[in-house]
Amino acid sequence: MSADTGPRTRIIAGRYALGDMLGQGGMGTVWLATDLVLERRVALKEVTFSLHVTEEERAVLRERTMREARAAGRLEHPHVTTVYDVVEESGKPWLVMKHVDARSLQEILEEQGPLPPAAAARIGLDVLDALEAAHEIGIVHRDVKPANVLVGEDGSGCLTDFGIATTTGDSSLTTHGALIGSPSYMAPERAYGDEPRPPVDLWSLGATLYAAVEGRPPFDRGEAMATLMSVVSEHPAPMLRAGPLEPALQGLLTKDPAQRSTAATARSQLAAVARGRAPAAAPSSPPSSPPPSAPSSPPPPAPPGPVRGNSVERIDAADLLALASASRALLGSVARDARDQARHMADRRRERKGGPPPVAEPRPAPPPARRRRRFKRRWVVVPVLTTVLVLLVLLIGAALALGAFIDL
Repeated sequence: MSADTGPRTRIIAGRYALGDMLGQGGMGTVWLATDLVLERRVALKEVTFSLHVTEEERAVLRERTMREARAAGRLEHPHVTTVYDVVEESGKPWLVMKHVDARSLQEILEEQGPLPPAAAARIGLDVLDALEAAHEIGIVHRDVKPANVLVGEDGSGCLTDFGIATTTGDSSLTTHGALIGSPSYMAPERAYGDEPRPPVDLWSLGATLYAAVEGRPPFDRGEAMATLMSVVSEHPAPMLRAGPLEPALQGLLTKDPAQRSTAATARSQLAAVARGRAPAAAPSSPPSSPPPSAPSSPPPPAPPGPVRGNSVERIDAADLLALASASRALLGSVARDARDQARHMADRRRERKGGPPPVAEPRPAPPPARRRRRFKRRWVVVPVLTTVLVLLVLLIGAALALGAFIDL
């Protein structure tokens, strides 16, 4: 292969010759390129941070990308687009990645429409393997979504864009507290500013597979803050096409990360769907997830079209604080409504069984109030008056004695 790439070809870092554009997103552009040293095709991602970020935040993101891309370069897995190198050109990071001859799940959904549950489950198993390999070496992806999942001709899945992941213990926030990501696929704990942990990737995997079978993300309100509010306080939109995949998606989309499905549970459920079997439900039903809907006749195939929620957004710290305050108030109201509803349902159940009406439990008598020691004025007034009278008598006597002494 000749190093002469023509007069119009742009060379990055003196080594990589840019070719056709493969894709473009909120965090940069991916190019097909040629490594002139090793004479092989690679994917070159130009990280542009095209969001509205400050210069200070841009510098922090650039430095973080350089550091974390090198860390991601340690990850070698058949279902990961390996990061070969990270270079800097014109003040911007460029990620040199393995080129995979595949299309993104986002493109497939927009061109062909939703996938069958079994096909989505097979892709999910491959992505789950990639995530587990990353988590074992302390890397959290943070941006699992259809645009970052590549699907080969054989239906296999490959996770890309590990170059902008984060190592465990690092913060997902910029210097001014702004959160950057795709709200439709962002775990609730990220919206609260918690440190990214492996469960955030499992949530995003669930949201990605939801979009794969439903043709839309589970949470999308058309605007970043409204979508995040839906993520932290609402159930996913009802599933119409998930079929046997629904229990797995419900487990992965549990809001509490402590009760979310583990990787082992998700693998078991996805494997069952991929084999054409109905998966077992999770051991315990998380309170934040509604039960799977009753089976019904399959809906008509969804037409191809744009799948929203892929864009990367910047959310300010002030908006995150307002979101946390509003969500806490809303969750408190929801909890009270749920408690009242549970009591109402229990009463209705007793009525149907013909049982006696519930008897209100007697409330314990309040403890006797401590007897206040009232201030009695006579305990102070009488001694004071007596003292004053004695002093007056003594003064009068002293004055008379003094007058008699002077007359003498």
